[in-house]
Amino acid sequence: MGKQPKSDGGSEQVPPTDGPGPDRDTLLYFGFRTLLLLAVLAVGYLTRPIWHGLVYSAMYSPTGLLVVGGGSLAAIVLWYLPPDRLSSEDSRSNGSNDPTVISDDFDPFEELSGSSDGAAGAKIQLLAVIVGILIAVSFLVGGVSGTLEQRSLAQETMADATEVQNFPKANPENPRVVPRRVSEITTRGEVSYRQHRLGTSDIARREDGSLAWSYPIEPDGFRNTLLLNQRGVLLSDMTRIDDRRTETFDDTQFTYGEGMFLHRSADWQLKKTDYLSRYTDDAVEFTYNGTPYMYYPKTGHEWRLTPFPHTVPVWDGGALVFPDGEIQHLTPEEAQQSEIVDGQRLYPVSLTRAEMGSLSYRNGIVNQLPAVGAHKGEIEIADLPPGADNRQPFIIDLAGEQLSYVTAMEPYGQDSRGLDEVWFANAETGEYTFFGTDRETLTGPERAMGIARSEDSQTNWGQNFVVTEPVPVIVDEDLWWHIKVSPTDFTDVTRNVFVNADSGTAIAVQTDNETRAFIRGEVDDSTTDGSQNAPDDGRDSDGEVIYYIVITDENGEVTERIPVRSGQDTSIVPPDDDRVTVTNGTATNETATNETTTNETTATA
Repeated sequence: MGKQPKSDGGSEQVPPTDGPGPDRDTLLYFGFRTLLLLAVLAVGYLTRPIWHGLVYSAMYSPTGLLVVGGGSLAAIVLWYLPPDRLSSEDSRSNGSNDPTVISDDFDPFEELSGSSDGAAGAKIQLLAVIVGILIAVSFLVGGVSGTLEQRSLAQETMADATEVQNFPKANPENPRVVPRRVSEITTRGEVSYRQHRLGTSDIARREDGSLAWSYPIEPDGFRNTLLLNQRGVLLSDMTRIDDRRTETFDDTQFTYGEGMFLHRSADWQLKKTDYLSRYTDDAVEFTYNGTPYMYYPKTGHEWRLTPFPHTVPVWDGGALVFPDGEIQHLTPEEAQQSEIVDGQRLYPVSLTRAEMGSLSYRNGIVNQLPAVGAHKGEIEIADLPPGADNRQPFIIDLAGEQLSYVTAMEPYGQDSRGLDEVWFANAETGEYTFFGTDRETLTGPERAMGIARSEDSQTNWGQNFVVTEPVPVIVDEDLWWHIKVSPTDFTDVTRNVFVNADSGTAIAVQTDNETRAFIRGEVDDSTTDGSQNAPDDGRDSDGEVIYYIVITDENGEVTERIPVRSGQDTSIVPPDDDRVTVTNGTATNETATNETTTNETTATA
């Protein structure tokens, strides 16, 4: 008696201390998990452009904050939760309810693999339940916040908009003559790159002031996206079809560009250098002093806490990408002052589309509800028919080379086809002006395309030719719809049809010069080629007119039209031919003859 027994190893057992502080297993548990979490965060940071959408939605969306933010927080809590807390039996066996006490036989790798009493599986199931609840709640929150977002956006848009009594003047030198699909077909047939292709087209201003369909010349094929770079840009004239000008700037490689893989792409570098903006618009490819550039409009979001937390989109400036890899992130004010992007589209088209779509909420939320709403003054974006090959807002050039986004709005209602308001957004500042019809409904794009087809019942519409891409244009303060007629293979534009949005009058012109003359207000239904009211020159009026000889001056303006009737023929002869001075036995005026022979002569059917 009196002696303490020794252990088998011959050393005396030291009882565990009851002092404060975590034991070794607890430190190992939390330390191991912290290291893994830091490793995951490090990889996520290096690849952050991939997760940009998730992170951005968690920061600027109530539903994203709930699902992504709340789900991530729950995952971290469960990640650190000791497995003993998920099993009451384990807790009783440990003889302690302390959540920081970890069993002595804890193996971090075994617990991670899911074989430690099913702790990993239990955590995954619990996380799935939490995320499911968050998703269910997000539907309710999203309905309220989404409605308030539309209401706030409509209020702010109307507050900054100015109503005008007259339409702004169009730029007659920059009509949209070549539709996108025609440009796609003809431009791709004019260039040939073995390892590159033309990317997504957009509208840009050329250095001479004209508008063009712009394309990035990007690598083609998986291997080339890994190794090759964007090879400059291509600009294809959209303002004329007769003598189209296509400029290629393919001798400048972009360090970061379109069609390049992951970190070599411009998209990756944009999100890497400015993570708190969205890039929902396509790039605007253009040149300045012969050097190609790309400009990306940026959209941000701002929180509104009352009456319920929600966010609204705002213009966040733009990013200018240089060929050498430099990226300048410009505020809206800096973009408007930059010489490089002067005259280009700076304001996001996607933001304009969102703001125009919100205007149905401008008279209140209840007013637009399906069952109880009065729909007083409610408007919506006018529908475009199939085959229009266009999308609102329309992009046109106004007088003074001012690009504008035009949105045609129609009254609320399933059967509405007329226009109620026409909105103009300055593409450089985002300032809005709008024209109200004062209850006088204007013809919309869908009806205008029908009028263009009905004016020529002899054309086999849909089989040989189609009307396509209506865009608004202002002629003498009147709104017209400029519609193109193209063959079904979209290899050409055979004529341009203008439909008056007020009267429904349709006028067809043939040439680019006539299109410009029409927008200047120099052509109407009494002077258009082939019109039944076209004036003749006092010659024999017997017989049906089969075509006209049109005389134009050096500026392309029509100076004389000579009708050619059934049974007649035409010849082009030198000035010294005897037939120049005598026609049908009648002497002609020598001055008029010289003018006819020196001007450009075209024959139109």
